[in-house]
Amino acid sequence: MTEPPSRLRAGCVKHLRLVAAVWVLAIGPPLAAQESPTSLVADTTSPRDTLQSFITACNELDRRIRTDKRFDRSDPLHLAVAEMALDCIDDSEIPAYARAEKAGEVAVCLKEILDRAELPPWDEIPDAEQIAEAGGMEQLSYYRIPNTRITIARVEDGPRRHEYLFTPGTVELAQPYYEAIKGRPYRTSGPPVSKGFYRWYLSAPGNEFLARVVDRLPEGVRVGRTLGLANWKWIGLLVTTAASLAVMVLCYRLQIRLTQRAAERSLLGYWLTLALPVTAALSPLALRYVAHHYLTLRSLPLYVVDFAAILTAILAATVVIFGFSNRLAATVISSRYINSAGLNAQLIRIVSRLASLFATVTLWLVGGQYLGIPVATLLASAGIGGVAVALGSQDTLRTLFGTLNLLADKPFRVGDRIIFKGYDGVVEDIGLRSTCIQLLSGHQVKAPNDQLANADIENVKRRPYIRRTGRLMIPINSGAEKVERAVVIVRDLLRDHEGMDPERPPRVYLDEFTPEGFVVEFNYWYSPPDYWEFKAFGDRLNLAILRGLEVEAIPLSLPQRHSFWKQDDAQGPLDVQVVGAAEG
Repeated sequence: MTEPPSRLRAGCVKHLRLVAAVWVLAIGPPLAAQESPTSLVADTTSPRDTLQSFITACNELDRRIRTDKRFDRSDPLHLAVAEMALDCIDDSEIPAYARAEKAGEVAVCLKEILDRAELPPWDEIPDAEQIAEAGGMEQLSYYRIPNTRITIARVEDGPRRHEYLFTPGTVELAQPYYEAIKGRPYRTSGPPVSKGFYRWYLSAPGNEFLARVVDRLPEGVRVGRTLGLANWKWIGLLVTTAASLAVMVLCYRLQIRLTQRAAERSLLGYWLTLALPVTAALSPLALRYVAHHYLTLRSLPLYVVDFAAILTAILAATVVIFGFSNRLAATVISSRYINSAGLNAQLIRIVSRLASLFATVTLWLVGGQYLGIPVATLLASAGIGGVAVALGSQDTLRTLFGTLNLLADKPFRVGDRIIFKGYDGVVEDIGLRSTCIQLLSGHQVKAPNDQLANADIENVKRRPYIRRTGRLMIPINSGAEKVERAVVIVRDLLRDHEGMDPERPPRVYLDEFTPEGFVVEFNYWYSPPDYWEFKAFGDRLNLAILRGLEVEAIPLSLPQRHSFWKQDDAQGPLDVQVVGAAEG
């Protein structure tokens, strides 16, 4: 018989087999004396070898489960014998998240089917020599077991190329095929059968302590089934699911309550709060572990728990990714070389958010593929709707580039007061899509970054000083002496005034003559540009000017007004008629 072709298997399985093989050689009695398989590796060089390896491994696994009253995943021999049976199955089309358990259920169903079918003598099933005599593997690419729907075929590509395995079609139909023929009696001739193998598969626990507990339960709870699952497993599943959900809810509530408080107090405390979403993300994975290794769920309930647990973990991991990026950005910004209110800090925050989005999309794509979602098909279909997606994403891209322009030009930063399109307020946050502005009126405005990047922005915070221009109106019938005295009063009050910039001394002039009076204009520059200090100084200056004019008996002129009166008490519009006009 030719040696089986080399195969690429997972490293952990290789090590388990090696440990199990060494252990078997070191202890007695040997497996052969116990009617056990003489090799822990399936021979898949021909249909006969594949079928023999499969039946032998299943019988040995059934014997061990009945003896130990559980399937012990920590026992190397249990795992090695189970792997020997699984090696005979082509599981390439089973989603990765359920591959091991689905293949296990298929193996049990195939064994139950074979135990009810009259198998031909071994010499009628092709082996390696008969394949060679027939002209090689190309002449005998598959073998259909008589009186069954089970097919063993040669694998044409992949890591298990040229091995004879139960086909993907057989794998897909194994469970419904077993349900259709499970009422038939077991055969009484041929290879040994494993009576009740599927029932043990559904009911056996996976832990020694749990096995002793289950063994003491009433028979209806121990072996009775509801919706295809042992009743005791339903109880365990409900308890562990409730515990997992409680842990997640508690972690997220604590996260909401503590994260902001910790971020304001210390960076270390902020990092420690990341343990809460991490624990929440691990909770569904812990539920999945218990379902596999303790409850040993089977069939549809296991696939539902697997899918839901992994999907929940992926969504929870998204929270971890964003939390990690926020803390990493906060750590970088806390450096003494970076202004926490500057645009460089905002750039770090935005880059961290973009990195979070990229990591999240990658996680969803990889996770979706692991869950069996046809990611490649979805990506290919994106080409069909590419034009629609491109058109729909124009605004998003425009806003993103607007954000980059803002970061490059740096027209303002968080804390700056700006005037933009009639809005006057303080910048609170520069986000990935928009900028939040708290108006002086108290209202909050969200301005898209692309509009800010293309608009005229007045940055009030960056002014080096505050300039004031004032005008005093002296009556037209005042003499030159009073007008000159008014100019001197204002000029004296502004000489070396509070907040004066030596490079910008105050200016006071008799500006012009108007029909209403003489205009005295004054200008001064106040620095530093503290608005409320500027207003307080203006208040004191105005009162001082009024007192100075009052001492000199210099009145201020009122704007020229014309009043029209009606001759009766009736309400209504006032009719005004022009009876003449000046010429020239």
